[in-house]
This record gives sequence, structure tokens and C-alpha cells, in this order.
Amino acid sequence: MNILSRDQQIQIIAALTEGMSIRAVERLTGVHRDTIMRLGARVGAGCAALHDRTMHSLRVGRLELDEIWGYVGCKQKNVKRKDLAVTGDQYTFIALASTARAIITYRTGKRDSANTHEFAHDLRERVLGSPEISTDGFLPYQNAIRSAFGNRVAHGQIVKTYSVTNLGKSAAVRYSPAQVVAVSREVISGVPAEISTSYVERQNLSLRMASRRFTRLTNGFSKKLEHHEAAVSLYVAHYNLCRVHEAHGNMTPAMSLGIADHVWSLGELIDAALALVPADLGRRHVKPTLSVIEGEKPRG
Repeated sequence: MNILSRDQQIQIIAALTEGMSIRAVERLTGVHRDTIMRLGARVGAGCAALHDRTMHSLRVGRLELDEIWGYVGCKQKNVKRKDLAVTGDQYTFIALASTARAIITYRTGKRDSANTHEFAHDLRERVLGSPEISTDGFLPYQNAIRSAFGNRVAHGQIVKTYSVTNLGKSAAVRYSPAQVVAVSREVISGVPAEISTSYVERQNLSLRMASRRFTRLTNGFSKKLEHHEAAVSLYVAHYNLCRVHEAHGNMTPAMSLGIADHVWSLGELIDAALALVPADLGRRHVKPTLSVIEGEKPRG
């Protein structure tokens, strides 16, 4: 089995976190694309485990929740019935701490009530107290957040009305977001001081820029769901631990949140991630779960 040096691993992961495609990284590094994908799968799985180990017992004042569209294998219109769960449209749910700008939790799957419910309950397990929550107008958020946080949580939804020009087109069809012509803010429960998803929506742009799999109008999309999930986990860990956020000067979101005391290097991130996964994980194409890594129940 080909063994990459640490410098090669850092070079590959650095390229992947800067939005390069697998084949572009292959041309840049001279490393075969299969080896690059195996490394990405292992590091991504380790990043998911690292996130679970660090992102818990957090006290935050306000959370913003949103979903970002992507697809796996093929566009939704071309999905075969037997592959509905693992191909076509796949949304990544993200919960962002608005002050720290840190991603508290995330979940990739279909944009439906079941995934929204699992996402909300995973978020509940990671934060202390009763933070204020803002979401978009996606209806399943109402029941999911009430179920996870109770009836008294301060929850508000921002509902946007879009131009009729693109109103009937899905995210998969539009080349650019439809024009917003009106915005309303609705209190679902409690007394939220602010109802906004601006920070998490800006974070979605960072994700599209930093991961080739989310770029629109490209053939760099994920071909397998487990690789898509690994890419998201890599992005989240790099964003929280390694990437200095301009809102905090020389601090990363993890430092602002109080779970890190320095800016992590890519070498540190890779070492920590690879220490949490089996050496042959990428080769076996095993979906990363904590049951594999720590003997615990799988995360979302």
C-alpha cells in the first residue's frame, strides 16, 4: 500500500480545503486520485469524531440554523428509486453560534422532517441552557425545535418571499438565488430578541467556496454519499479549528468559543483526525460513525 509522507498529506488536505477538485489535486501533487480520495475519507471520518469529542457542553447565547443544497451521484430528476436515499439532492443542515461564528453541529441528508428532527436533537445535546434560535421558514423546524428544546425556547423564523421569475424553480435548477422581494419575521415561541440567519447564510457561501463538491455547474460533485459526508466533516473541522475568522481578529471560531487555545495547523488537524479512525477506513469505504471509532452510538 502506498504510504504518503506527512508533508504530502498536508499538501493534499490543504488543497481540498481551498476548494480544489480531486483531479486538480492529483495534477498538483502527482498523487493518484484514488489515494487522495482514501486520505480524504479517512481524515473526514476522523474530523467527524473530533467534532463529537470537542463540540459538547457549550454555552451559547444565540444560534442560527440553515440548510445548504448539494447533490450526490446525479441530479434529483435522474435518481433511480432504489437509490433515493443516497443519491440526488442532499442538504447539509448547519447550526452556527452567531457570536463565536462556530459551527456547533451539522447533518447531511434529505431535507425532510426526519432529518430536521435528528438535527435539532443533536444540537440540543451539545448546548447548555436555552439559547435563542433563528431559522428560515422551513416548516419542520417548528416541531423539531419544540421537541428538542421545549415550548419556551425563544424561536423565530425569517420568511423570505422571492421574485416570481424564479419562484417555481428549485435550487438545483436556478443558476443564482432568486431575488428576495419581501422579508417577514415570525415569532414561533418565546421572546427572541433578534430573528436573523445572516451569519449562517454567509457561512454557507464559505462552504461553497471551500469545498469543490458544493460548487454549482461543475462535474466536481460527490459521487458517493460517504465521501460527501467526509468532505463536510473536513470543512467543519478546518473552519472551526484552523481558519482565523475576520470577526475575531487572530482567533478561530473554536478559540472564540473557548474550546481551543491556539490556531490549529493542518498538521495538527490531520494527526488528530487520523488517530481516531482505522488505517483502512478509506479503502473499505466504511461510512464514518462513532460505533467504528469509539464504540458509541453513531452521530448524525
